[in-house]
Amino acid sequence: MQDLINNTPTRIPRPEHNFSRQNMSQAALHVLYQLHKAGYQAFLVGGGVRDVLLGRAPKDFDVVTNALPEQVKGLFRNCRLIGRRFVLAHVRLNKEIVEVATFRAHHNKGGGGVMEEGRIVRDNVYGSSVLEDVWRRDLTINALYYDISDFSLLDYANGIADLYAGIIRLIGEPKLRYQEDPVRMLRTVRFAAKLGFTIAPQTAEPIPDLCGLLANIPPARLFEEVLKLFLSGHAVQSFMQLRHYHLFKQLFPYTDACLDEPIALALIERVVHDTDERIGNNKPVTSGFLLAALLWPPLSRLLPDKPVKNFNQQEVLLEAAQHILLKQQEHVAIPRRIAVLMQEIWLLQLRLTRQRRGKKKNFSLLKHPRFRAGYDFLILRANAGEDQVINEVDWWTSFLNSNESSCEDLLSQRSVLNKKRKHQRKYKKVKTEEELGN
Repeated sequence: MQDLINNTPTRIPRPEHNFSRQNMSQAALHVLYQLHKAGYQAFLVGGGVRDVLLGRAPKDFDVVTNALPEQVKGLFRNCRLIGRRFVLAHVRLNKEIVEVATFRAHHNKGGGGVMEEGRIVRDNVYGSSVLEDVWRRDLTINALYYDISDFSLLDYANGIADLYAGIIRLIGEPKLRYQEDPVRMLRTVRFAAKLGFTIAPQTAEPIPDLCGLLANIPPARLFEEVLKLFLSGHAVQSFMQLRHYHLFKQLFPYTDACLDEPIALALIERVVHDTDERIGNNKPVTSGFLLAALLWPPLSRLLPDKPVKNFNQQEVLLEAAQHILLKQQEHVAIPRRIAVLMQEIWLLQLRLTRQRRGKKKNFSLLKHPRFRAGYDFLILRANAGEDQVINEVDWWTSFLNSNESSCEDLLSQRSVLNKKRKHQRKYKKVKTEEELGN
């Protein structure tokens, strides 16, 4: 593959680009000026530059410099150093945190880089120039540098051309870059999904063959990537891209095994669509609800179709839930607080669909802190095609939208219906015994 990085960058002067200091946060601008004033090189890089050039609102602004982390800390009073894989400086100004990274160099330079089987496990290697730092960037569109010294843009990897052509292209030889850090495969599809860009053929081709390398990544790190993929407003496209490149089964293998079932697939498609819609409408979303939906298909496979005599249904569901969560932790680590929320949502499915409910139990269920999540999850199941819960959704919807007298009527109708069902079960049992006697 042709070398993508030019030793001499294309420098785009201020009059020829649309990146303005007015589009930057004042905190990031202050950090840049302070570093430059202290005699260090300072650049804005990454998503902040990319998004402004695309006319989007940046989520944050990242700064790179030739100053070492300790030197950055010495310049700013409210600064702390974080990170083990690569040390970063977090500068807090007016409740905003600006991330400052020292130029990175190739992991083979110096003694800070550690490789295992071709994979970078520690890359705390500092560089002395922007050119060295460019090589550590993953995508060309994320390797555009805004120079605070003259307000120009530096383009070492033809990132401007890819940005305006809508192309996701990896810097360097793709197979080698994926082997160095398999998470780059997830970042590639994430940015394609987020920006609506096309992945360059050379960048896309190795992914299906190398996707198994994600098994070597710590599950806790993959959890963070899952949140970025599904809780940033582009969950639908992320899900499609992950499935296309066989990456979804590396993250959620037990769910992927269920996607040949129409209801299971519809459930996942529904929840990612609803997640994007809520984010688009500035409504809150929770990772627990999303993950509960993603793992519901394999969980439901472990549950009996009908209640088992002499077995507590909640205990059966809880045992199945803990089994699924334990297996899933091997791939994507789910924090305990989120796993507890997921189990509460799943257990509410039983309580919301029980046939025999008294007045007190119905009203007390409304006070459950996870009631709304459980109710919304029941609606999700109904919309995905689980016909057996449609009547329950209708009943609860009517119950929630009724006044006190209407609620009493609904509870009375429920009581009569339950008595009929109980009588029908007894009648069928007697009839079956008589038929057997004949």
